[in-house]
Amino acid sequence: MSNKFYLPIIVLAAIVSFSSCAKLKPLSQDNIKVNPNPLEAVAGQVPVTINATVPAKWFVKKATVTVTPVLRYQGGEAVGTAYTFQGEKVKGNNMVVPYKEGASITMTSSFKYVPAMRKSELYLVFNAKVGKKTVKLPDLKVADGVISTSELATAENSTPAIAPDKFQRITKDAYVADIMFLIQQAVIRDNQLKSEAMKDWNSTVKDANEAPNKNVAVEIQAYASPDGPLELNTNLSENREKNTSKYLDKTFKKEKISDVPVDARYTAEDWAGFKELVEKSNMQDKDLVLRVLSMYSDPEQRDAELKKMSSVFSYLAEEILPKLRRSKLTANVETIGKSDEEIKSLASSDPKSLNVEELLYAATLTKSLNEKAAIYKSATQIYPNDFRGYNNLGMVEFEQGKISDAENLFKKAAQIAPNAPEVNMNLGLIALAKGDKSTAEQYFGKAAGTPELGEALGILYIENGEYAKAVNAFGSAKTNNAAIAQILAKDYNKAQSTLNGVENPDALTSYLKAVVAARTNNQSGVINNLKTAIQMDRSMAQEAATDLEFAKYFSNSEFASLVK
Repeated sequence: MSNKFYLPIIVLAAIVSFSSCAKLKPLSQDNIKVNPNPLEAVAGQVPVTINATVPAKWFVKKATVTVTPVLRYQGGEAVGTAYTFQGEKVKGNNMVVPYKEGASITMTSSFKYVPAMRKSELYLVFNAKVGKKTVKLPDLKVADGVISTSELATAENSTPAIAPDKFQRITKDAYVADIMFLIQQAVIRDNQLKSEAMKDWNSTVKDANEAPNKNVAVEIQAYASPDGPLELNTNLSENREKNTSKYLDKTFKKEKISDVPVDARYTAEDWAGFKELVEKSNMQDKDLVLRVLSMYSDPEQRDAELKKMSSVFSYLAEEILPKLRRSKLTANVETIGKSDEEIKSLASSDPKSLNVEELLYAATLTKSLNEKAAIYKSATQIYPNDFRGYNNLGMVEFEQGKISDAENLFKKAAQIAPNAPEVNMNLGLIALAKGDKSTAEQYFGKAAGTPELGEALGILYIENGEYAKAVNAFGSAKTNNAAIAQILAKDYNKAQSTLNGVENPDALTSYLKAVVAARTNNQSGVINNLKTAIQMDRSMAQEAATDLEFAKYFSNSEFASLVK
């Protein structure tokens, strides 16, 4: 080839190459759609879907373009998943974008959330070549900032599980004694009245009647054994009841036992007692006797069928029936415990004088966390083998933000009662606060039945991005965390109702009310609730200033003056 032809060919190739490169121009924001926009933190990540429209005649046939989403914020940046595309004349395995038609492409990515991302910018960074030549394309900003409302729900704000006391102001005890009768007789024998059991029973009634903190009531239930005619047994049991009542009346007058109510009744034939004694016996043909009872409901037919079995009835007559000829005396004693005022006073002045149930109950009588802590500390010292003192002291430490101290106390409780559901739930909260969701789930699985478990699971579901599950887990709980779940699930009416019902509203409660107001276009609600939140906690001003929940109010003068 002569030089006169060679030079024009080189110049022509250069012109074509330059022309091809020139066609690869910067994309416009109009070509990009970002979802969601602004971005949003979900389960500790910032997921994003980018839909790009490549215009016709933009993607040069020999071009290769790599697009990388990059989220930039003060102090750093996060790099997302890179996607590479190629023109029609490039040999490779990437998605081909036709030159003439263009194409719609979708890119998904996710960034690990850090708080600084609240104020950030999402860019698309291009690495482009046409043939072997690098083409410089400018970075393209496609979104601003990250909404981080889901991050407001934390395990630290959840309610730990209390191991409840079993304190009862009034305890009820029943003391029983029997007066036994001979067959077909209603006369009370002296040996029955002088028995140790009867003496103890009379003393119990007398002591309870005299004690200022006790009430006593007596029941008499007279019986006849279910053998013999029904009419005879009816008269017999009625007379046994009358004679027993007369005896008690005489005894109470003698012992000066007054104002004790007595309820006297009789049962003609004690078939229930008969069945119970047979079931507990070791007699032969026990199943046969029980079958007779189940087959026949008429008492006289039952009696007749049993008497047909001579060997069986002989055992019944000697071992079972005599035990049913009786008057059963029951003294129902109510003991009235210490008043709340007494318990509160002794918890601080003399905690050793309280039993463990009273001491644990004392802590529920105060709202002061410091007072609760002091009472539970006393419980751990006086009753060191009861896990509840350690668990509940840990609960108070947790509520005061002393997570490490709380963990140590929960572990101590677990050494004493490893299967206690309250302890497992609280250890799950600790794991969740540390970001160990897997361990938290294991502990929560062993915490069934704890009233606070729903809220803990709600936090876990929020952190997993499962907002509908979180709402269900919280149920009717009136807490900030429950409201956050409802906001994230876009149930703003329910969230507002929940926030209005929070028992001890704090700065976060008002802040969340402002978020609900912003999402429902209630400007006065935004301003008024933010005012309250900032008055309670000045740091809320800085929080709101960069919170994209309030993006539409950033230019509002009243909002600006609040958060400056």
